[in-house]
Amino acid sequence: MRLLVDEDSQARTLVRLLREAGHDVLTADAAGLSSLDDREVLARAIGERRTLLTRNCGDFLALHDELRDHPGVLAVYQDADPSKSMSYAEIVRAIGNVASAGVVLDRQLIVLNAWRW
Repeated sequence: MRLLVDEDSQARTLVRLLREAGHDVLTADAAGLSSLDDREVLARAIGERRTLLTRNCGDFLALHDELRDHPGVLAVYQDADPSKSMSYAEIVRAIGNVASAGVVLDRQLIVLNAWRW
């Protein structure tokens, strides 16, 4: 899967695990998107036909509702209780589960938390 990893999700370990799982990963830092508006980040994902991976669920849900023509957003909700939040390995596994299920990502916002079995 071609991914653009948002600034809030580009931890080295997660990026490494995603690449080891065979994903084509571009980070916000590598793309020169650090500290830019979320709209610009999504525009880059659209321009490069990359699915966006983010933990900034609220802002990207609003953009998804507004800009429906995008290559997909994978959202990870974090909980105040760290035991309920997704680990990096769970995020990678959930993306694999979405891909294995053949889910069409275009124009979708997928909450990965629901795919972490």
